[in-house]
Amino acid sequence: MGVTTLFDLLKEMFSPEFIFMRRAVLVGVLVSLCASLLGVNLVLKRYSMIGDGLSHVGFGALAIATSFHWSPLYVSIPVVVLAAFGLLRISESSKIKGDAAIALISTGSLAVGVMVMSKTVGMNTDVCNFMFGSILGIAKGDVYLSVPLSIIVLVMYVLFYNKIFAITFDENFAKATGTNVTAYNMLIAFLTAITIVLGMRIMGALLISSLIIFPALTSMRLCKNFKAVTICSAVISVFCFFIGMVISYIAATPTGASIVGVNIIMFGIFSLISHIKDKGFFKVKEAV
Repeated sequence: MGVTTLFDLLKEMFSPEFIFMRRAVLVGVLVSLCASLLGVNLVLKRYSMIGDGLSHVGFGALAIATSFHWSPLYVSIPVVVLAAFGLLRISESSKIKGDAAIALISTGSLAVGVMVMSKTVGMNTDVCNFMFGSILGIAKGDVYLSVPLSIIVLVMYVLFYNKIFAITFDENFAKATGTNVTAYNMLIAFLTAITIVLGMRIMGALLISSLIIFPALTSMRLCKNFKAVTICSAVISVFCFFIGMVISYIAATPTGASIVGVNIIMFGIFSLISHIKDKGFFKVKEAV
């Protein structure tokens, strides 16, 4: 594809006739940034599946909100935030471990959502939108709520970066230095919950966790320190989101699945480069 053709394609995608594309890209880029930054911490803390669990909670909340004709985001955000705090509490102070707690809450919420949909007239046609996302579902009101919340997540992450870094690698050391570990774990859970709900409109309940897991794992193939992994993860996430949107527009494929597909390809490329690097193909042999 030539430069002119690519420019014409982008011009067409973001023309006034496709206002939903502008909304999707604006919200999607911000959510991708939030998810990638938080994803590094969640993966390193071995809590990456919290995204999957909270997305199922969000699915249940969206189903209930839609059945009562309430605003989905205004209902889902507080419900998912409470669920995130609940998961954190259960895993810290109960005999139920983190993965079991996630499975308990996520399957229960998913069951509630399916039951509500089955009993609500006309909602069965929206199942795919809830489960796999739809850029057509992003209304103007969603943008007005999503953009400020995404910016708040990014600002809070930057402000508390050092504390988040400390509790990610060694909670005991952070506690010994006077850091309120519980408070900052709750902050991460809070920011993650908001990011999950905002991203569900585009990615869906089944695919939103990919925005958290893939960029972090991909960047870890090559980057070796926390700051480099975080920056690389953010760049990869935004790049994969945008390319996925373009592919979705050209090939008329589901947006969420297209974005995940690009993430899989990037993970494969980075893994291959890492393998070649480890084998020493990039090393210059010294003269004997």
